[in-house]
Amino acid sequence: MPKKNEICVIDRFEGDWAVIEWKDKIFNFPRELLPKKVNEGDVLIFNVDVDKSETEKRKKAIEDLAKDLFKDE
Repeated sequence: MPKKNEICVIDRFEGDWAVIEWKDKIFNFPRELLPKKVNEGDVLIFNVDVDKSETEKRKKAIEDLAKDLFKDE
């Protein structure tokens, strides 16, 4: 069970955004990233994972673009 200060609650929806309360902060979160049947007042549990493989692919793509951009200098 999450600790009280780790609880995120959906306060309301504003268009494509969910307004979420966490601790003493309020932030907007894209509604499309939430489960379809989520409601105001629902408590959310966020699990964030880092995709190392995708990160490396993007890093390499940026490096390749930079090489192409500056190859004639």
